[in-house]
Amino acid sequence: MNAIEVRDVHRVFRSTRRTRLRAQHTETTALRGIDLDVQAGSLFGLLGPNGAGKTTTVKILTTLLLPTSGRVWVDGIDAVAQPQEVRRRIGCALGGDRGFYDRLSAEDNLRYFADLYGIEPRAQRTRVAEVLALADLADRRKDRVEGYSRGMKQRLHIARSLLRDPDVLFLDEPTNGLDPVAARDIRAAINQLRSAGKTILLTTHYMFEAEELCDRLAVISDGRIVVEGTAQDLAAEARTGVVVRAETRGAEPLLCQLLEARADVLNASQELLDDRELTTVRMTHGRRTEAEHLVREVLEDAPHVRVLDIASREPSLEDSYVALVSRSLTGTAR
Repeated sequence: MNAIEVRDVHRVFRSTRRTRLRAQHTETTALRGIDLDVQAGSLFGLLGPNGAGKTTTVKILTTLLLPTSGRVWVDGIDAVAQPQEVRRRIGCALGGDRGFYDRLSAEDNLRYFADLYGIEPRAQRTRVAEVLALADLADRRKDRVEGYSRGMKQRLHIARSLLRDPDVLFLDEPTNGLDPVAARDIRAAINQLRSAGKTILLTTHYMFEAEELCDRLAVISDGRIVVEGTAQDLAAEARTGVVVRAETRGAEPLLCQLLEARADVLNASQELLDDRELTTVRMTHGRRTEAEHLVREVLEDAPHVRVLDIASREPSLEDSYVALVSRSLTGTAR
């Protein structure tokens, strides 16, 4: 059974700029006919670069935006025809530092939102205490929100999204900008919610996080779903082969062009990391030793390049993601 179904959804933003002589009309297409299925009780990851359409998709699913065309069902309810019914069944944590009254305590903030959500006054105190405990904020419930760290505010966002005990949760980049300890706490809370049977749609830029948490994933680019499936499905679609990383001295940007000219190289990139010059090459080869040999051959033939170290590994979800997004943006078949 699907908790979320999206069918051929388009979204076009129209704006008008008036000058003294005439009005200029512009259109921006954010979504170009996307389809999604999210199974009930699963944790689904929506991945994509900035401007790809992730936030627009989440806003449509949470009834904050209407689609220009297409159909959306959340928990079996038509989100366009019955938005109020959908809102009673979902929770949203869009994150950020705003969204609360800083001079009120966490407890008072949640009681205020419980009033807005129509929760019975007799049930509010119990429910607020429950969600604060779930968010690990019970011992700070009386403190003003203005004194909360960013990680604590993010947990408070999640607590607010749980006030109505929703069936479906939408978490938009819940660990963005957090320190590693706070981010780990958020991921532990998300895992706890999944274990409780919640359906969760998560957007994130952190590939390791998506790989750790999500049952299924979809990559969106330029308003289209590029691929949907498990992390293994994405790797198979990306055809990332083997990843070779070489530490060099004297390499120039032209080196990447020399590598990418080979038919067995998918792409190559250079970066400086802790004063180390690193060249990363994604190969079509399945054998790591062969891939390392081919890269070393090209590097050693290049003038003024000294190879210090070379190693290979199996592709990660990040490698698959980069390959899929790059291919969708350039329109290449490789």
